[in-house]
Amino acid sequence: LWETVTSSFASFIHAAQPEHLSQTVRQRSKRMILDSIGVGLVGSTTRVFDIALRYCRLYSSVAVSSVYGKPGVKLSPTLAAFTNGVATHSMDFDDTWHPATHPSGAVLPALLAASQMLPPNTKPNGLDFLLAFNVGLEVQGRLMHFSTEAHDIPKRFHPPSVVGTLGSAAATAKLLSLSSAQCCHALGIAASLAGAPMANAATQAKPLHVGNATRLGLEAALLAARGMEANPLILDDIPGCSGFSAFYSVYHPKPLSAPGEHHEFLLEKQDIAFKRFPAHLGMHWVVDAALSVRNLFINYAGSFSPSLIRTIVLKIPVSKYINRPFPSSEHQARHSFQFNACAALLDGEVGLGSFSESSIHRQELRELLDKVVVEHPEDNVANFDKMYGEVALLLHSGDVLTGKCDTFYGHWRKPLSKESLLKKFRSNASHVLPEEKIEAIITLVDNLENLMGACLVQVELLLAKM
Repeated sequence: LWETVTSSFASFIHAAQPEHLSQTVRQRSKRMILDSIGVGLVGSTTRVFDIALRYCRLYSSVAVSSVYGKPGVKLSPTLAAFTNGVATHSMDFDDTWHPATHPSGAVLPALLAASQMLPPNTKPNGLDFLLAFNVGLEVQGRLMHFSTEAHDIPKRFHPPSVVGTLGSAAATAKLLSLSSAQCCHALGIAASLAGAPMANAATQAKPLHVGNATRLGLEAALLAARGMEANPLILDDIPGCSGFSAFYSVYHPKPLSAPGEHHEFLLEKQDIAFKRFPAHLGMHWVVDAALSVRNLFINYAGSFSPSLIRTIVLKIPVSKYINRPFPSSEHQARHSFQFNACAALLDGEVGLGSFSESSIHRQELRELLDKVVVEHPEDNVANFDKMYGEVALLLHSGDVLTGKCDTFYGHWRKPLSKESLLKKFRSNASHVLPEEKIEAIITLVDNLENLMGACLVQVELLLAKM
């Protein structure tokens, strides 16, 4: 039979086996799982998470799946996936891949919720869970390579709401051992549930994009498992009748090779970026550049003295939704080159507390923001693999001090060390978990592929008894 692009993806999902995961892929994906749980736990302390949780608790249903940071609270699998997805993206603290998307938050909550839904004797072992997670990542990554526009910072659709929904469907389909035909239908159903506009970036609605991606992908797989069908050519480029191509102006789909010795998972060659502070990934370049020039300024003046600064010049890519001169909310501040540069200059760091109401509205911060001028050099493109951040201080004395960052610590070219990743996880998890449970999760994730089916029961207990 002639194989289509869509059927090749379905065949890959169905045929992938644990032995297809290299040691590099296993280690990188476990780092992603640990980080995603951590940002979800700290995200359970946010207002947008509370709104989502109150909404989900309006519904009475089979409550079997746990919620990050809420001991004793259980929801139906799909609503638990939604709530935990919102938590994961609530602070924009979750991982970022290239081409640009947030892959873990769209997949992990669905897999955790689905695992809790399964009877004890059918729960996956740790390696099966890790395989399903990687299938969800691989599908997202391959879909992002269908369009050249996906390589740049997005303008139309928020990528997790598009590729993340299909990634969640693929991961859940793998976890539930769906047939190749059912996997194909799950992708088709998910495509009809995908998509969210970039205009809702920097608002409380943006975390819903990840929450919906993981929830609706799970729903797509559950519907396919129960016999619902969809267009079997949803990923193919069919002239005059858009399928997945509707999300892109440039679209060149490619079949996915069968898993095995000739297939290399994208995570093998393209590592992930982990954020050191909770803001849009682009902010990490300007923060590191600002910290660099701040050190030069202190050496120059003896201390950080804003009165000596006439103008602050930011050299950044053109990207409208993260160019915000005077942000008025935490979500806007997380998406503002200007705010993050000035916060780093003023405080010498950017962290969770930088985005509180009191921090955002400080008079001394506003005075620095008033001095900012933005420039867009032609060589600074809106692409997470090519962009840079530069911060120049033009002093009243006529001197100019400059800091530049081409690759921040945490980027895939300069990955976080194991120690740094664990420090981030422990810090995030400590907001809702005692130390012994934090260390237990670290141990579980580190040994995930070696654990039997009871491993998911252990994870459930840790999540349920927080």
